[in-house]
Amino acid sequence: MEENKRVLLGMSGGVDSSVSALLLKNQGYEVIGMTMELFNSGNCCNQETYIDAKNVCTQIGVPHFTYNFKEEFKKYVIDDFIDCYSKCLTPNPCIECNKYMKFGLMNEKAKELGCNYIATGHYAKIEYSEEYGRWVLKKSNAGKKDQSYVLWNIPKELIEHIIFPLADFENKEEIRKIANENKLKVANKPDSEDICFIPDGDYKRFLEENSDIKPKKGNIVHIDGTVLGKHTGLYNYTIGQRKGLGIAYKEPLFVVGFDKEKNEVIVGEKDYIYKSEMIVKNINLLLVDKILKPMKVTVKTRYSSMQESAIIEQIDDDTIQVNFDNPVARITPRTICCILFR
Repeated sequence: MEENKRVLLGMSGGVDSSVSALLLKNQGYEVIGMTMELFNSGNCCNQETYIDAKNVCTQIGVPHFTYNFKEEFKKYVIDDFIDCYSKCLTPNPCIECNKYMKFGLMNEKAKELGCNYIATGHYAKIEYSEEYGRWVLKKSNAGKKDQSYVLWNIPKELIEHIIFPLADFENKEEIRKIANENKLKVANKPDSEDICFIPDGDYKRFLEENSDIKPKKGNIVHIDGTVLGKHTGLYNYTIGQRKGLGIAYKEPLFVVGFDKEKNEVIVGEKDYIYKSEMIVKNINLLLVDKILKPMKVTVKTRYSSMQESAIIEQIDDDTIQVNFDNPVARITPRTICCILFR
């Protein structure tokens, strides 16, 4: 039986997803472009987005559909973003969007359209591993632009049905060159780097205008209990922050935690922002079904952070203990931890 090579491609109207459509078609796939309406404004959620995506599809000769998922986006992404700040946690809107939208609702649409695959313009790689006997998620060749970190929560049963056409490219210049050679109008379109529903980057204003989170003064307290000054609202601060505290002290101080009940920002010297271990919950094991014994791995705790050597041990079905070889700075509650098997 001939393989079903129909693929639903998520298209943002940018150069990455546009070139992905072109590459997939040239590789013999039956491509269907799909753009999600997620928010009423923003760099990647406006009328220009939909027009650019549709125009590219028309130019290369593939169908394109736009679906309204604004309600779902608010429920799974925006409301989670607000809830995290209300609980002094670190939100990860792109992670939630990948989980519920791009690899959730988009996968459901793919099934409706008879597609065997879904694809996006992420810089990541899917390969079959003989060592692990399964399809695996790997880092792409794009170095610092690699996005495998933000794809940790892809359902393992979906991996073999995902295509990342940009997996083997090393930089964005290569992608723009392909776009220019094929006269795609989005070839030189600027990248969108802000949170899509906060295009001006002012998340504090967004929270104040779209939630019950409002400025509420409280104490800035040293970890030894000494009150050092006043803060303007817990949501204005983040773990590891040094600048903008507005307090004087004999040595540099950093935000090391929060006491929500007392409405306090806790600060301490540099040593206090380093941790030698952490507990990871809500795990998604892609290479193995269970970690049976302590294992040497490398770990990323932030998208832009270095990989850190550590030993991990699975405590129960949804918990992993991580012990770092060297202390790691600025680990925050709800930090995304990406464990890379060697």
